[in-house]
Amino acid sequence: MTKTKYYKAQNNFSEFYSFISENLQEYEKKTNSKDEKIYDIRERTFRFAQRILEIAEMLPKTVECTVIRTQLVKAGTSTGANVEEGDGCVTKKDFANKFTIARKEAKESRYWLRLISGKYIKAEFIENDIIESQEIIKILSSIINKTKSPQR
Repeated sequence: MTKTKYYKAQNNFSEFYSFISENLQEYEKKTNSKDEKIYDIRERTFRFAQRILEIAEMLPKTVECTVIRTQLVKAGTSTGANVEEGDGCVTKKDFANKFTIARKEAKESRYWLRLISGKYIKAEFIENDIIESQEIIKILSSIINKTKSPQR
């Protein structure tokens, strides 16, 4: 489907869901390769932010979705930005603070993804992104806990 058809489809939900369905397999191949598990949190949050931008583009152009799109993009991209900032910190306290902010943003991203799931975008299209946000939250929590725990 061309971009013109995509934008027209946004005003008609049945056409929009057809567009999503047509592109779901290609999207899953691109974003959910099981062979390639990423263990670098910086790369993982970067790719998560890229997927968030793709999802935000697909939301219908309505007043409600404009608010959701803005919040989703801010939270989804801020997660990785804070991880990058944390990676460059000099003190442990600053490092833990940046990663705590990143975790908060990942939780907010998960909220917005859950909100649009099934309502504006088919649930199966973004379920892996919701799972990814949960995994990122767990990883960030582990990093924060290890940073704050006293060294032996």
